[in-house]
Amino acid sequence: MAPIKVVIHGGAGRVGQVLIDTLQSTAEVKLVGAVDIKVPSDKIVLKDGSSIPFSADLDKLLTSVKPDVMVDFTIAKASLPAIRVAAAHKVNLVIGTTGFTADNLAEMEQLAKANQTGIFIASNFALGAVLMMHFAKLAAKYMDYAEIIELHHDKKLDAPSGTAITTAKMMAASRGKPFAAVADEGKNFPSRGEKYSGIPIHSVRLPGLMAHQEVLLGGLGQTLSIRHDTIGRECYTPGVLLAIQAIVKHKGLVQGLDSILKF
Repeated sequence: MAPIKVVIHGGAGRVGQVLIDTLQSTAEVKLVGAVDIKVPSDKIVLKDGSSIPFSADLDKLLTSVKPDVMVDFTIAKASLPAIRVAAAHKVNLVIGTTGFTADNLAEMEQLAKANQTGIFIASNFALGAVLMMHFAKLAAKYMDYAEIIELHHDKKLDAPSGTAITTAKMMAASRGKPFAAVADEGKNFPSRGEKYSGIPIHSVRLPGLMAHQEVLLGGLGQTLSIRHDTIGRECYTPGVLLAIQAIVKHKGLVQGLDSILKF
């Protein structure tokens, strides 16, 4: 089977650079180009000495290299216009960008349907983080109290993180009834965290951090902690690769890496 041709949107970003570095050594895919609003040169030299085009013009690049999949790790306001362009070119999408609204997701679903393409979106592509969310979903059925602490680097633009919000939604859906609330005498202290699906989420932003999340659950006479720590951004590559391989076989919108993993 021929390698899947891939373009990286956000190629100058932190995750984009890691994906270019790691995916070029993967036999299942072939990097054919990269896009970013900040383009230091018109090409990227790969480890084997070959090069791929690096452009600020997405429409022109997609016309030139005709990829099967575009991988997007940017920000929502940059991602949406790029998604529209890629869909018009019949290019499948793997999206790691967060911060989309329900209306944005509905538009993506419509774009995929209208153009007969696949769009895969996930709040986290680290397999360990997906397992953390899965374990939290299982535990939510049996523990009455829950809180989430998420910690990220100081350059992260959204708070709480997409992963934390997704975790809370998964836990609430699994439980099927509200979590018990810690008594605060109706004062609703802001320091107690903003609630999503009935679960307080606390966001920490500090230099020196990367991406970390701890789910804390409490019950009668016991607590349970489920934690995941991202040590390096290369952890996203295996999940992105799984998504690339899955989305070329699927038409429509697919959400969450857990949807293609077999637990």
